[in-house]
Amino acid sequence: MSENVLKVENVTMQFGGVVAVDNLNLEVNKGEIVALIGPNGAGKTTAFNVITGVYQPTNGAVWFQGEKIVENHPQGKMKAMYKGEHAGEYSQVIAPTPDKVTRLGMARTFQNIRLWKSQTVFENVLIAKHCRTASNVFSATFRLNHKEEAAQRANVEELLETVGLSDVRDELATSLPYGKQRRLEIARALAAEPKLLLLDEPAAGMNPQETDELTAFIGEIRKRFGLTIFLIEHHMNLVMDISERIYVLDFGKLIAQGTPAEIQNNKRVIDAYLGVSEDA
Repeated sequence: MSENVLKVENVTMQFGGVVAVDNLNLEVNKGEIVALIGPNGAGKTTAFNVITGVYQPTNGAVWFQGEKIVENHPQGKMKAMYKGEHAGEYSQVIAPTPDKVTRLGMARTFQNIRLWKSQTVFENVLIAKHCRTASNVFSATFRLNHKEEAAQRANVEELLETVGLSDVRDELATSLPYGKQRRLEIARALAAEPKLLLLDEPAAGMNPQETDELTAFIGEIRKRFGLTIFLIEHHMNLVMDISERIYVLDFGKLIAQGTPAEIQNNKRVIDAYLGVSEDA
């Protein structure tokens, strides 16, 4: 039986009158590469933002490694209001911040590259190690954490070697070619030592050669770091080559799920991407 790493349960995300995600249910099992696809504006990144604590959902829950990490049920809160002194027993709101979600073992990249522009490649990755730091202000001030810091720096050197960026460790992040900037962003996420890696359009803006290299790279890091990977992507060749399962969103609703072969031949998916004629 597959071990469930991520479970999204009845998640709705509403902004005023706009429902960006509508009653979404999905699961990602340990060791899988699962893709979330759909037309622009389908709600994919919004779903990622709910999962990683950027947004608190209007309704629903998120489970990570068997633990409920995000939850909001407005009806539960309304019920609590009428229970007086026992209201706390009925409250159903769990809203962790993104840093807490990261410490639990979940890391992500973004659709638009978000590197520290004035920092080197090495420094960009080292910064991400702070979430695994045991030191505090006192120990850092008096340099009592030097052993931990040395271990982290050694770990970053090893990571850069693994992802093929050690030769540019001292270059400014923004001086790298676009494909290497994408790889650096993934390396920074890996520095947080995740169990689940979420990639938001990692191949965006890449040429065909860079996309092929990224496809191989994702497969390599999955194996090397024992990762479970959940990704959003528009490059269908990458999605079909690397995914075990695919979920499809359209206007915030889940319209299909299945293997790459099943999704390729699903009429609702084809219609969502290509449109439906008025006659149809």
